[in-house]
Amino acid sequence: MNPLLSAEQAVLGSVLLDPGQLAHLDWLAQDHFYRPLHKALFAALRKLRTEGHPAVATKEPVPLSWVNDAVDEASHHVRGLTAAYAHTLISACPRPEHAPVYGRMVLEGAIHRSVTEHAIRLHQAARADALQGEVEGALHYADVLAGVLGDLARRWGAELRPVAPAPPPCTAPVASPPVRADQVAEDEQFLLAVLVERPKAMDEVVGWLRPSDFAGPAHGQLYRCLGALHHRGEPIDRITVLWEAQRRGLLADGTLTTEQLTAICDGVGPGSAEWLGEQVMRSSVTRTAAASARAIRALAENESLAPGRLISHALHALGPLDDVRTRWQAANGHPSPTPLAPPTQEAPTARVHAALARSTPRPAARPSERPGAAVKPSAARSSSRTHG
Repeated sequence: MNPLLSAEQAVLGSVLLDPGQLAHLDWLAQDHFYRPLHKALFAALRKLRTEGHPAVATKEPVPLSWVNDAVDEASHHVRGLTAAYAHTLISACPRPEHAPVYGRMVLEGAIHRSVTEHAIRLHQAARADALQGEVEGALHYADVLAGVLGDLARRWGAELRPVAPAPPPCTAPVASPPVRADQVAEDEQFLLAVLVERPKAMDEVVGWLRPSDFAGPAHGQLYRCLGALHHRGEPIDRITVLWEAQRRGLLADGTLTTEQLTAICDGVGPGSAEWLGEQVMRSSVTRTAAASARAIRALAENESLAPGRLISHALHALGPLDDVRTRWQAANGHPSPTPLAPPTQEAPTARVHAALARSTPRPAARPSERPGAAVKPSAARSSSRTHG
């Protein structure tokens, strides 16, 4: 039995049995349902309530017309819905008064689906941008995803803040090879060659380009060597760079070879370090966006992850992309884009509490309100500690 399907059926069954339950489900939308039949039927039930169907106001047993009219209205928007299936939904509901809890389960499934869908869109946009040498699409869909996470947090009643996964951390999916890998490697090698040949060009890129922006691990480590020499004010040429690489153990562990360094430094022609650095940054933006999208999708497909934790972990997974975006904007002098407004309005507090469907403990009766009850000293001390 599919838990999400059972929850959707239970919600609808509870409303068919008790139309008054709709008053406790104002925060639930038809798009939160997965099956088209359920979407259409929930929308029909809500429409009948808005139009003042007699079954909503009556305290008598729910008339059969409530079920039949709901099926007729929903049938205008979807095929295959029958009165027999409506009675199946009624049978699937254990207790109508538990409708807010069932609705919360439906909302939880919708949150996981929504995050998955937007993570897929971000990944597709990042791959397309990488092919075209652009970044705008990836950054746009990253903003869309961030806005969706903010809206879902408000609907669920969760705090909107990034939180790293608890240890042990989720295993990150294996990174796919970068799109246009040959071109990316060529740009990185050319940039490093220019920086070795013209050390003063480091001033053009050192403020915003990081070793992690390089797709090739050896290229990133070589850039780290250049940055260290530049920071210490030491001369930069192929010999000093090779010596710095040796001091860092890059030659011993095979990260970098003398042949690689010679290949990078030989045959360098004129080039702009700033322009080449921006090309490396473009690749870094799309590569980081794709990695963030894969991590978020893996989180969303983990059904055991509660929505609040999913949203917090997804925001944390967007952090590396935010960092790269900031440095990309600094590199090309463009201001950071204004984050998109959430697609929907904030749900009222009362609806959020209903969505959480958490029972509120009843206040304990005071001793004076308990007929014939005597208060023991030990109980009084316990009560004072509890409320003090």
